[in-house]
Amino acid sequence: MGGGKSVTDTFDFIVVGAGSGGCAVAGRLSEDAATSVALLDAGGRNDSWRITTPFGLALPYSAANWAFDTVPQKGLNGRIGYQPRGKGLGGSSAINAMVYIRGHKWDYDHWASLGNDGWSYADVLPYFKRSENNSDFDGEYHGKGGPLHVNRLRSDNPIHDIFHQAAREAQFRIRDDFNAEDHEGLGSYQVTQHKGERWSAARAYVNPHLDKRTNLRVETGAHATKILFEGGRAVGVEYVQGKQRKQLRAGREVILAGGAFQSPQLLMLSGIGDGEALGRHGIGVTHHLPGVGRNLQDHPDFVFVYASDYPHFVHASLGRLPSLLRGIQQYRKERRGLMTTNFAECGGFLKTRPDLDVPDIQLHFVIAMLDDHGRKKHKEAGFSCHVCLLRPKSRGSVWLRSADPLAAPMIDPNFLGEAEDLESMVAGFKTTRRLMETPALRALQKKDMFTSDVRTDDDIRNVLRNRVDTVYHPVGTCKMGTDAMAVVDPKLKVHGVDGLRIVDASIMPTLIGGNTNAPTIMIGEKAADMIKGEMR
Repeated sequence: MGGGKSVTDTFDFIVVGAGSGGCAVAGRLSEDAATSVALLDAGGRNDSWRITTPFGLALPYSAANWAFDTVPQKGLNGRIGYQPRGKGLGGSSAINAMVYIRGHKWDYDHWASLGNDGWSYADVLPYFKRSENNSDFDGEYHGKGGPLHVNRLRSDNPIHDIFHQAAREAQFRIRDDFNAEDHEGLGSYQVTQHKGERWSAARAYVNPHLDKRTNLRVETGAHATKILFEGGRAVGVEYVQGKQRKQLRAGREVILAGGAFQSPQLLMLSGIGDGEALGRHGIGVTHHLPGVGRNLQDHPDFVFVYASDYPHFVHASLGRLPSLLRGIQQYRKERRGLMTTNFAECGGFLKTRPDLDVPDIQLHFVIAMLDDHGRKKHKEAGFSCHVCLLRPKSRGSVWLRSADPLAAPMIDPNFLGEAEDLESMVAGFKTTRRLMETPALRALQKKDMFTSDVRTDDDIRNVLRNRVDTVYHPVGTCKMGTDAMAVVDPKLKVHGVDGLRIVDASIMPTLIGGNTNAPTIMIGEKAADMIKGEMR
């Protein structure tokens, strides 16, 4: 690390991490011209066509992905899992499948029941609505005019009709809107797109203001290495940019928004965490807070994969090149068609037992063969169907690999660590297979890639342990609450220190039943509102 420290600049707020929560809170706080905000991210601008074109999701783009690995997973036969995380403006909303899901009303009422006042469904719904500009739905549950564009897909793929027919054949209800009072059923997902382009949190909350708000400063390529404290108060951030070590000072607050892996990592690097564990890395204790990095939760996910000759499934072989070229031409002219696909075009929420209060599994139906997160390629075209367990019992953790702030954290989701999760996944497998074996979907199947010989419950358990991994929804490592293992209070302020708040998915006390992008944006909206209220 060369170079000296630069002249220190001071802002009212420093936001570390430009993901879904960070962009939302920075965008909202900077609406007041008298409030200065600095937004730091280790990645780049994320404004290339690979990001803005939804089909670019299928193309490797390492500049926008931290591409973390897990430690070997005992519940997965010792396999090392993959944890892609967004890097750069927009964070994971710049590389995700753009599915717009809030979770179930029950999830937020459960948060409130744990002592988190102000986080019930009735409390958070206004912030979901405030963020949203929904072109298809309005009324009690939806917003118009917000910065986050939400609409139906423009891919025009006839697979939607076939998927809906399969749902009816399996006797599952068809659900048009997954973001109202209830979401049980199957259907077509809405996405965070605008006129056929990806609409990340950065495009919603930051990019429109870059040249207009002199009180908003965005620093890319800025890797935060330490929170600076004076007398128990967070007063700034140290970061590396290029070969220089720099500092920014915060007059009011430092706001962490690095996500479920990197917010606890930065806390620990700064001396906030379990004192004994920090001591093993030679890190002095600023404040002993044993819950930092604990309570990691993620959706364990299994993927059914089938080869198919159906012409509307995606495959990059030369045989499909003409359709790909036509798709590019249509996209340039109309911003419709193949290039607008989010791949996970259909899906929904199901109960594996009728006595359950809320759905316990979620499906993502993908118009391509997805093997090992798309990293293993196949010659055939085909389709896939994810099934994930929405509220797993297993809890994992995030720890420091070393005191090196540029090293990746140690990530242990503890997938299938609890026996109950494995049995729930067995039930989820069977429920999803009911859908896969309907006449509508059987007619598309040329070959069952991984489950043709899976018949007994033991067969199912084996294939689950061999193939389950994340569906990209890690949360909980800086959980909100008032108990001894809580890291932030219901105002999202870090316990035991001043001037430090966390605004990302790490604050979720429990994993919500669905995709986590929209809820994290909601957290950013609500945090900004709480902060503004304290400034009045």
